[in-house]
Amino acid sequence: MEEKVFYRYEQVNNIDIYYEFYPNPDSQKTLVLLHGFLSSTFSYRRLIPYLNKEFQVLSIDLPPFGKSGKNNKFVYSYSNLAQTVIRLISSLGLKDITLVGHSMGGQIVLNILNQQPDIAEKAVLLCSSSYSKRSKLPLIIGSYIPYFHLYVKFWLARSGVVQNLQNVVYDHSLISDEMLFGYLQPFLKDEIFTALTRMIRDREGDLSAGALNQIAQPCLLIWGEHDKVVPLTVGERLKNDLRRSELVILKETGHLVPEERPEDVFHHIKQFLA
Repeated sequence: MEEKVFYRYEQVNNIDIYYEFYPNPDSQKTLVLLHGFLSSTFSYRRLIPYLNKEFQVLSIDLPPFGKSGKNNKFVYSYSNLAQTVIRLISSLGLKDITLVGHSMGGQIVLNILNQQPDIAEKAVLLCSSSYSKRSKLPLIIGSYIPYFHLYVKFWLARSGVVQNLQNVVYDHSLISDEMLFGYLQPFLKDEIFTALTRMIRDREGDLSAGALNQIAQPCLLIWGEHDKVVPLTVGERLKNDLRRSELVILKETGHLVPEERPEDVFHHIKQFLA
């Protein structure tokens, strides 16, 4: 199969959305990939070649990350991000959808299924963030202080890309210069920090256990055994609250499963969708 990729921008819900579309003439099924916090489509670069052998793939940069817009007037709530993805899928006329979300992307997937249950047949949650509360009031109030975005920039700089990667990857030998630059590059321009300030302000709490229980689609949960960011206990709790779900645990794996175990993740997804 000749490899062909479409790199596009589309204005959706009053913000520019960057996406990559990988067609597959032998499959009408499309996997929609949503990345995690402080990440982008870059985090799926090792998984996409496997997935594209069997399926069409749409990988989206959720605003304000990656190459998507960083408008500080946009509402960066989970609910509005979900609505933005729904509108993009509708605009592209895609059918036979499976949603795939890593970390924060999993939160968006669950919000999409809550808002529009008929949009996807199945869902895959990779170390999905869940059960988080709304931002605390002092932090929300603080986000209105002039130059608060400089504090956000300082906080991220202090933690550092290397330290963050060491926290999300179990096997530190996988951390390369390509990874370091790929995860650093979106934060080289100051506009991202203003948008992140707005994101802190807009973040609402996650779906309740009751709302999760109403999701009817089969869900595959794939978790790293040594996930320090979203512990396995969250996956086990989701397994109980999502009534049609199965949990797969990857040994000697951290939070960044698309980076660490792309081939294994692919095989589990393929089996789940068969």
